[in-house]
Amino acid sequence: MRPAMKILTLNRATTLALICLASAASLPTLASAPAHDAAPAAATKWTPGTLRNALAALPKGNAEAGKKVHDTLFCASCHGPTGVAPTQNWPHLAGQKAAYTAKMMLDYQDKRRLEGKRAELMHDIAVMMSPQQIADVAAFYEVQAAPTGDGTPRPQANAAPKDVPATTLVRRGDKTRLITPCASCHGVVGQGGKLEASALAGQNPLYFVRTMLDFQGGARHNDSVKGMSSFAKNLSRSEIEALATYYADLPVTRGVR
Repeated sequence: MRPAMKILTLNRATTLALICLASAASLPTLASAPAHDAAPAAATKWTPGTLRNALAALPKGNAEAGKKVHDTLFCASCHGPTGVAPTQNWPHLAGQKAAYTAKMMLDYQDKRRLEGKRAELMHDIAVMMSPQQIADVAAFYEVQAAPTGDGTPRPQANAAPKDVPATTLVRRGDKTRLITPCASCHGVVGQGGKLEASALAGQNPLYFVRTMLDFQGGARHNDSVKGMSSFAKNLSRSEIEALATYYADLPVTRGVR
Protein backbone atom coordinates (compact mmCIF):
# COMPACT_ATOMS: atom_id res chain seq x y z
CA MET A 1 0.00 0.00 0.00
CA ARG A 2 1.31 3.46 -0.90
CA PRO A 3 2.21 5.77 2.08
CA ALA A 4 -0.55 8.22 1.14
CA MET A 5 -3.12 5.46 1.31
CA LYS A 6 -1.87 4.34 4.71
CA ILE A 7 -2.40 7.82 6.13
CA LEU A 8 -6.02 7.73 5.03
CA THR A 9 -6.61 4.62 7.10
CA LEU A 10 -5.67 6.30 10.35
CA ASN A 11 -8.50 7.22 12.66
CA ARG A 12 -9.29 10.86 13.36
CA ALA A 13 -7.66 11.02 16.78
CA THR A 14 -4.40 9.56 15.54
CA THR A 15 -4.35 11.89 12.55
CA LEU A 16 -4.89 14.95 14.73
CA ALA A 17 -2.13 13.86 17.09
CA LEU A 18 0.31 13.41 14.21
CA ILE A 19 -0.60 16.80 12.78
CA CYS A 20 0.00 18.50 16.12
CA LEU A 21 3.29 16.69 16.69
CA ALA A 22 4.55 17.54 13.22
CA SER A 23 3.53 21.16 13.62
CA ALA A 24 5.27 21.48 16.97
CA ALA A 25 8.46 19.91 15.64
CA SER A 26 8.57 22.39 12.75
CA LEU A 27 8.47 25.48 14.95
CA PRO A 28 11.43 26.29 17.22
CA THR A 29 9.25 28.22 19.67
CA LEU A 30 7.28 25.08 20.41
CA ALA A 31 9.96 22.45 19.90
CA SER A 32 12.27 24.16 22.37
CA ALA A 33 9.57 24.94 24.92
CA PRO A 34 10.23 23.23 28.25
CA ALA A 35 7.65 20.94 29.77
CA HIS A 36 5.75 22.14 32.81
CA ASP A 37 8.46 22.38 35.47
CA ALA A 38 6.28 21.10 38.29
CA ALA A 39 5.17 17.93 36.50
CA PRO A 40 6.00 14.96 38.73
CA ALA A 41 6.65 11.45 37.45
CA ALA A 42 3.46 10.33 39.16
CA ALA A 43 1.26 13.39 39.58
CA THR A 44 -0.10 13.97 43.05
CA LYS A 45 -3.69 14.98 43.55
CA TRP A 46 -4.50 18.64 43.87
CA THR A 47 -5.40 20.29 47.11
CA PRO A 48 -6.95 23.77 47.06
CA GLY A 49 -3.59 25.16 48.19
CA THR A 50 -1.39 23.38 45.65
CA LEU A 51 -3.81 24.20 42.85
CA ARG A 52 -3.90 27.87 43.80
CA ASN A 53 -0.09 27.97 43.90
CA ALA A 54 0.27 26.19 40.55
CA LEU A 55 -2.09 28.62 38.82
CA ALA A 56 -0.42 31.61 40.47
CA ALA A 57 2.97 30.37 39.23
CA LEU A 58 1.86 30.52 35.59
CA PRO A 59 2.94 33.62 33.67
CA LYS A 60 0.38 36.23 32.66
CA GLY A 61 -1.51 35.10 29.58
CA ASN A 62 -1.76 37.09 26.37
CA ALA A 63 -4.86 36.46 24.25
CA GLU A 64 -3.22 37.51 20.98
CA ALA A 65 -0.32 35.12 21.57
CA GLY A 66 -2.87 32.49 22.58
CA LYS A 67 -4.53 32.80 19.17
CA LYS A 68 -1.19 31.85 17.61
CA VAL A 69 -0.88 28.82 19.89
CA HIS A 70 -4.47 27.87 19.03
CA ASP A 71 -3.68 28.08 15.30
CA THR A 72 -0.27 26.39 15.47
CA LEU A 73 -1.53 23.36 17.36
CA PHE A 74 -4.61 23.02 15.12
CA CYS A 75 -6.93 23.39 18.14
CA ALA A 76 -9.68 24.54 15.75
CA SER A 77 -9.93 21.03 14.27
CA CYS A 78 -11.71 19.97 17.48
CA HIS A 79 -12.68 23.20 19.25
CA GLY A 80 -13.46 25.47 16.31
CA PRO A 81 -11.79 28.72 15.13
CA THR A 82 -13.00 30.69 18.17
CA GLY A 83 -13.51 27.90 20.66
CA VAL A 84 -16.97 26.77 19.52
CA ALA A 85 -16.61 23.07 18.72
CA PRO A 86 -17.85 22.09 15.24
CA THR A 87 -19.09 18.69 16.43
CA GLN A 88 -20.76 17.29 19.54
CA ASN A 89 -17.66 15.32 20.50
CA TRP A 90 -15.67 18.18 22.04
CA PRO A 91 -16.38 20.93 24.57
CA HIS A 92 -16.87 24.55 23.62
CA LEU A 93 -14.03 26.63 25.06
CA ALA A 94 -15.28 30.07 24.05
CA GLY A 95 -15.87 32.20 27.14
CA GLN A 96 -14.25 29.65 29.43
CA LYS A 97 -12.45 30.96 32.52
CA ALA A 98 -8.71 31.15 31.93
CA ALA A 99 -7.94 29.55 35.29
CA TYR A 100 -10.11 26.55 34.43
CA THR A 101 -8.57 26.05 30.99
CA ALA A 102 -5.09 26.34 32.46
CA LYS A 103 -5.91 23.77 35.15
CA MET A 104 -7.23 21.35 32.55
CA MET A 105 -4.03 21.66 30.52
CA LEU A 106 -1.94 21.01 33.64
CA ASP A 107 -4.16 18.03 34.44
CA TYR A 108 -3.78 16.62 30.94
CA GLN A 109 -0.05 17.30 31.04
CA ASP A 110 0.49 15.43 34.30
CA LYS A 111 -2.13 12.72 33.58
CA ARG A 112 -4.39 13.77 36.42
CA ARG A 113 -7.10 13.70 33.80
CA LEU A 114 -6.96 10.68 31.51
CA GLU A 115 -10.48 9.29 31.36
CA GLY A 116 -10.53 8.18 27.73
CA LYS A 117 -9.14 8.48 24.21
CA ARG A 118 -10.01 12.17 23.99
CA ALA A 119 -8.06 12.85 27.16
CA GLU A 120 -5.13 10.80 25.87
CA LEU A 121 -5.02 12.97 22.75
CA MET A 122 -5.09 16.11 24.91
CA HIS A 123 -2.21 14.73 26.99
CA ASP A 124 -0.10 14.33 23.84
CA ILE A 125 -0.75 17.97 22.99
CA ALA A 126 -0.36 19.37 26.52
CA VAL A 127 3.09 17.86 27.10
CA MET A 128 4.41 19.92 24.18
CA MET A 129 3.27 23.19 25.72
CA SER A 130 5.23 25.56 27.92
CA PRO A 131 3.64 27.35 30.90
CA GLN A 132 3.53 30.55 28.82
CA GLN A 133 1.69 28.82 25.98
CA ILE A 134 -0.83 27.33 28.42
CA ALA A 135 -1.46 30.76 29.95
CA ASP A 136 -1.76 32.38 26.52
CA VAL A 137 -4.23 29.92 25.00
CA ALA A 138 -6.32 30.05 28.19
CA ALA A 139 -6.44 33.85 27.87
CA PHE A 140 -7.49 33.55 24.21
CA TYR A 141 -10.49 31.36 24.98
CA GLU A 142 -11.59 33.51 27.91
CA VAL A 143 -12.11 36.60 25.74
CA GLN A 144 -14.25 34.77 23.15
CA ALA A 145 -18.03 35.17 23.31
CA ALA A 146 -19.98 32.29 24.88
CA PRO A 147 -21.70 30.17 22.21
CA THR A 148 -25.26 31.03 21.20
CA GLY A 149 -27.27 28.84 18.87
CA ASP A 150 -24.47 26.31 18.39
CA GLY A 151 -26.84 23.90 16.65
CA THR A 152 -26.17 20.94 18.94
CA PRO A 153 -29.28 18.88 19.78
CA ARG A 154 -30.59 19.20 23.32
CA PRO A 155 -31.25 16.08 25.41
CA GLN A 156 -34.92 15.13 25.59
CA ALA A 157 -34.98 14.43 29.31
CA ASN A 158 -37.96 12.55 30.68
CA ALA A 159 -38.20 13.84 34.22
CA ALA A 160 -38.70 11.23 36.93
CA PRO A 161 -41.26 11.95 39.68
CA LYS A 162 -38.54 12.76 42.23
CA ASP A 163 -36.49 14.95 39.92
CA VAL A 164 -35.78 18.53 40.98
CA PRO A 165 -36.12 21.08 38.15
CA ALA A 166 -32.87 22.39 36.70
CA THR A 167 -33.65 25.98 37.68
CA THR A 168 -34.07 24.87 41.30
CA LEU A 169 -30.85 22.86 41.27
CA VAL A 170 -29.00 25.86 39.88
CA ARG A 171 -30.42 28.45 42.27
CA ARG A 172 -31.22 26.52 45.46
CA GLY A 173 -29.81 23.02 45.18
CA ASP A 174 -31.45 20.20 47.09
CA LYS A 175 -30.91 20.04 50.84
CA THR A 176 -32.42 16.57 51.13
CA ARG A 177 -29.54 15.18 49.06
CA LEU A 178 -26.92 17.65 50.28
CA ILE A 179 -26.66 19.15 46.79
CA THR A 180 -25.40 22.71 46.85
CA PRO A 181 -26.70 25.21 44.25
CA CYS A 182 -24.77 25.07 40.98
CA ALA A 183 -24.64 28.87 41.01
CA SER A 184 -22.65 28.92 44.24
CA CYS A 185 -19.58 27.80 42.27
CA HIS A 186 -20.41 28.35 38.60
CA GLY A 187 -22.10 31.75 38.90
CA VAL A 188 -25.70 32.88 38.59
CA VAL A 189 -25.45 33.08 34.78
CA GLY A 190 -22.99 30.22 34.34
CA GLN A 191 -20.04 32.57 34.05
CA GLY A 192 -17.74 30.43 36.20
CA GLY A 193 -15.98 31.12 39.46
CA LYS A 194 -12.58 30.79 41.05
CA LEU A 195 -9.92 28.18 40.28
CA GLU A 196 -11.60 25.06 38.89
CA ALA A 197 -15.20 26.36 38.79
CA SER A 198 -15.79 26.36 35.04
CA ALA A 199 -18.03 28.60 32.96
CA LEU A 200 -21.04 26.55 31.84
CA ALA A 201 -23.07 29.02 29.78
CA GLY A 202 -23.47 27.75 26.22
CA GLN A 203 -21.63 24.49 26.82
CA ASN A 204 -22.11 21.59 24.42
CA PRO A 205 -24.85 19.55 26.15
CA LEU A 206 -23.48 16.17 25.05
CA TYR A 207 -20.12 17.04 26.56
CA PHE A 208 -21.83 18.30 29.72
CA VAL A 209 -23.71 15.01 30.15
CA ARG A 210 -20.62 12.92 29.45
CA THR A 211 -18.58 14.93 31.95
CA MET A 212 -21.17 14.57 34.70
CA LEU A 213 -21.45 10.82 34.11
CA ASP A 214 -17.65 10.53 34.21
CA PHE A 215 -17.61 12.28 37.58
CA GLN A 216 -20.54 10.19 38.75
CA GLY A 217 -18.91 6.90 37.81
CA GLY A 218 -15.39 7.81 38.92
CA ALA A 219 -13.80 7.80 35.45
CA ARG A 220 -12.92 11.45 36.01
CA HIS A 221 -11.52 12.43 39.38
CA ASN A 222 -9.39 15.53 38.90
CA ASP A 223 -11.58 17.79 41.07
CA SER A 224 -9.39 18.90 43.95
CA VAL A 225 -11.89 18.49 46.80
CA LYS A 226 -14.21 15.99 45.08
CA GLY A 227 -16.88 18.65 44.83
CA MET A 228 -18.11 17.68 41.37
CA SER A 229 -17.82 13.98 42.12
CA SER A 230 -20.02 14.36 45.19
CA PHE A 231 -22.47 16.63 43.38
CA ALA A 232 -22.86 14.38 40.32
CA LYS A 233 -23.23 11.21 42.37
CA ASN A 234 -26.59 12.33 43.76
CA LEU A 235 -28.17 13.39 40.48
CA SER A 236 -30.38 11.26 38.24
CA ARG A 237 -29.58 10.89 34.56
CA SER A 238 -32.64 12.94 33.65
CA GLU A 239 -31.59 15.74 36.03
CA ILE A 240 -28.15 15.81 34.42
CA GLU A 241 -29.74 16.06 30.98
CA ALA A 242 -32.04 18.84 32.15
CA LEU A 243 -29.05 20.77 33.50
CA ALA A 244 -27.20 20.23 30.22
CA THR A 245 -30.06 21.85 28.30
CA TYR A 246 -30.41 24.66 30.85
CA TYR A 247 -26.76 25.68 30.53
CA ALA A 248 -26.59 25.13 26.76
CA ASP A 249 -29.43 27.63 26.29
CA LEU A 250 -28.33 30.04 29.01
CA PRO A 251 -26.52 32.61 26.80
CA VAL A 252 -29.76 33.13 24.86
CA THR A 253 -32.24 32.99 27.73
CA ARG A 254 -30.18 35.17 30.07
CA GLY A 255 -28.35 37.39 27.60
CA VAL A 256 -24.84 36.15 28.41
CA ARG A 257 -22.22 37.25 25.87
